[in-house]
Amino acid sequence: MIQIKRVYDERESTDGMRVLVERLWPRGIRKDDLPLDEWLKEVAPSDGLRRWFAHDPAKWEEFRRRYFTELDAKPEVWQSLRETARRGAVTLLYSARDTEHNNARALKEYLEQHP
Repeated sequence: MIQIKRVYDERESTDGMRVLVERLWPRGIRKDDLPLDEWLKEVAPSDGLRRWFAHDPAKWEEFRRRYFTELDAKPEVWQSLRETARRGAVTLLYSARDTEHNNARALKEYLEQHP
């Protein structure tokens, strides 16, 4: 099972393995203060794609398409997440304010479409 959660939300017992899926460390959080099991920078969108998207909902569909193309090119960075999710809960952590248009939501969709 894959779920997503903002890094600023409280940890819950149902979170399972908590994975930060951002290329940059979240603002305002000390590394010692964020409970997580892994930080997978490589699974995040490239810097160029991240900057192009800039969390603009109007670019969401194109962002997803481009991000999925990036993920297709490097399965080694996301396969472990998929395998872990088959065995139990995985929570993808993100820092964006927009809960509907962010890379964690897109990554969750991608992982669920690639069984």
